[in-house]
Amino acid sequence: MHAEVLAFWFEQIDPASWFARSDALDLLVRQRYAGLLAAAARGECFDWRDSAHGRLAEILVLDQFSRHVHRGTAQAFAQDGMALVLAQEAVARGCHLELQPVQRGFLLLPFMHSESRRIHVVTEELYRLHAPAENLRYELLHKAIIDRFGRYPHRNQALGRSSSSEELEFLRQPGSSF
Repeated sequence: MHAEVLAFWFEQIDPASWFARSDALDLLVRQRYAGLLAAAARGECFDWRDSAHGRLAEILVLDQFSRHVHRGTAQAFAQDGMALVLAQEAVARGCHLELQPVQRGFLLLPFMHSESRRIHVVTEELYRLHAPAENLRYELLHKAIIDRFGRYPHRNQALGRSSSSEELEFLRQPGSSF
C-alpha cells in the first residue's frame, strides 16, 4: 500500500498541486485515503517503517493527506506530532539519504510544520544539507514566522486560538499563509 501512496503523490498528481489549495485534490485525497489516514493515525502503518520509502509514505499520509482530508479544521494538524516523531526517527536512521531530493523534502516537511523554535533550528540545517534550495527558501520563511510569533498565525482560526493584533496585521500581508 505504501507504494500506491508514493505513486499517487509523486507520479499521478501534478507537483504544482502539492502546495496549492484545490478543492478537487482535497476531495480526491479524502475519497481515496481518509480511511488510510485514520489507520495511520492509530499507528497501524507501523510495518511501513521497514524501509525509507515506507517511512516516507506514512509521513505523507499523516502530514500531507491530513491537510487535504481535513482542510480548514484543527484535524488538519492533529497528526503533526506523530509525523514529526516519525521524521525524526527516519533522519536518525539515515533514511533521508536513501531518497531522491524531492522525496527528502517531504520526509523533512513535518520539521517545517512544527511550531517549535528549537525544532526549526534543526530544520534549517537539515534543509540546508539535504533538500533542494527551493525547500530551504521555504523553511527560512517558515522559521521567520516561528521566530517572530512562536506559532503559525494562519492556523489560529482553525485551531480556535485568538490572534494578537500583530498577528492580524501580519495575516493581512501577502505571503503570510502557507
